[in-house]
Amino acid sequence: MGEVRIALQSLKMSFSTRMQYRVDSLVAALAVFIRESANIIVIYLALLKFDSINGWNVNEMLFLFSILFLTYAFVVSLFADLRDFSRMIREGRFDRLLVRPRGLLFQLILNNADLIASVGHGTLGVLLFLVSAGKVGIHWNFATILYYVCAIISGVLIQGGMFIIFSSLSFYFVETNSIREIFYWNMRKFAGYPISIYHKLIQGLIIYVIPFAFVNYFPAQYLLRKPDMVNYNEIYIYIAPLVGIIVYLVAYVFWRVSVKRYYSTGN
Repeated sequence: MGEVRIALQSLKMSFSTRMQYRVDSLVAALAVFIRESANIIVIYLALLKFDSINGWNVNEMLFLFSILFLTYAFVVSLFADLRDFSRMIREGRFDRLLVRPRGLLFQLILNNADLIASVGHGTLGVLLFLVSAGKVGIHWNFATILYYVCAIISGVLIQGGMFIIFSSLSFYFVETNSIREIFYWNMRKFAGYPISIYHKLIQGLIIYVIPFAFVNYFPAQYLLRKPDMVNYNEIYIYIAPLVGIIVYLVAYVFWRVSVKRYYSTGN
């Protein structure tokens, strides 16, 4: 309970710091919302003209995007310091954590939460869910709601685990922004669409290497049962809520091994 209390206190401090400049923070959150909404509007208008993408209609696509935005809203609340970890290494700020009586990863998680990005992405995710969830034919009951909640948690753990892995690479290469740009941000762009529209190589990357397919595509398939699921093993839709735990544990082990190679860069 003590660890949880400290974590919540850290989140509260991050919120208080951000809200010292309320207008600036709200405008920044609105800017994030508008930026991401612009992409959704383009997709929405395109789907109005072409009707569907590989059998996915506009509401089903919005539902797919809603999961992506909702999970990322939690990710930037929990793992913001890990998202920008290579900068912390370059500037020598990681050294401060080494002398504190808490686990290194514990100190990074929930520290300096990016509440601006969280509000922007989260608001858009909720709106997309409210617009689409009642129009895609999902029978909402205890089982589907439980699956959905578990899938959201798993999606957060998958992306958080990826942040941990990319952060761990900083102990080997110091600067890892380019690696993260290629293997996280670009793969995240692919994840906004049904993965069945991509080449087999891209599908393999999104399923087995950077498993974004388990963040939104396979959970959505469990709830929607679209015909293109025939291209994949049906077990994927059932294990999707568990993949996050596996990815996070693998990331944690890699972190523990990698942090032993850390040498201070100075300041």
